[in-house]
Amino acid sequence: MCDIIDAKQLNFDQNNLILLNCLLAFLMFGIALDLKVEHFKRLIQYPRKAIAGILSQYVLLPFLTYLIVIILQPCPSIALGIFLLGACPGGNMSNFLSSLAKGNVALSVTLTATSTLLAPIMTPLNFAFYGGLYPPTAELMQEISVEPMELFTTIVVILGVPLIIGMLVNHFMPKFTALIRRPVQIVSVIIFLCFIVFAFLKNYDLFMEIIGMIFLLVLLHNGLAMLGGYGLGALFKLDFADKKCLSIETGIHNAALGLIIIFSFFKGLGGMAVVAGWWGIWDLVTGFIIATYWSRMAAKKTLQA
Repeated sequence: MCDIIDAKQLNFDQNNLILLNCLLAFLMFGIALDLKVEHFKRLIQYPRKAIAGILSQYVLLPFLTYLIVIILQPCPSIALGIFLLGACPGGNMSNFLSSLAKGNVALSVTLTATSTLLAPIMTPLNFAFYGGLYPPTAELMQEISVEPMELFTTIVVILGVPLIIGMLVNHFMPKFTALIRRPVQIVSVIIFLCFIVFAFLKNYDLFMEIIGMIFLLVLLHNGLAMLGGYGLGALFKLDFADKKCLSIETGIHNAALGLIIIFSFFKGLGGMAVVAGWWGIWDLVTGFIIATYWSRMAAKKTLQA
């Protein structure tokens, strides 16, 4: 069964890939509209929070991902997909969800931007390390040659460039930024979700064939990501708002970047692509559930006070 799944590719043409690249650039531009130089100064002002956030995303989660793969032993292409998602930076919805959860929004924005800027180095590094450490995926990676410098350049262009442009727009045109910020962020998320649904509809048979194998895997992976982020925040003795932020930042990942890497370098490998697409939907479901729960908890405390 795994041999069949590992050999399948999603129906996805070059025009769709270009569209996905543009969409991710638009998503990153929307994130950057919230960014100011002061956010990066917080890395120096509050080093304990910054270190906890970066460790949670780029050390703890990739390691937890490896443990899950070792225990569940999914098909190599599915395992490779979960390794890639575990290595991707935080997603654009994490800032909104941190706000909804009454978490530390400023820390959330800072961590999203910082993890994105570190992504050209940390994403390929973690993906190559853990993918090469697990024998079934190591064998698959040998069959699919990925040029590290090309992967680095791709991530820089689709993440770094729009992030810088967005920050410049925010700095030099604050009134214009205030006008377009929320519409850009809302529209970008809606378009991304529609894009994933469209991709699934075009590949419905493959999705239905694999979903049973990846549902539990993604459920555990996303759940451990959120628990791990919260737990690391507790280990660093952060307050409740910060722990909520770390939980959401670790649990909400940039699935769009994962999809672009999969279609650009792995020719739409079926197991990888379905994992990334389903992750992009599922992390928003769990993110909204936990953020709504924390929001109601905060509201009750306010009423009681």
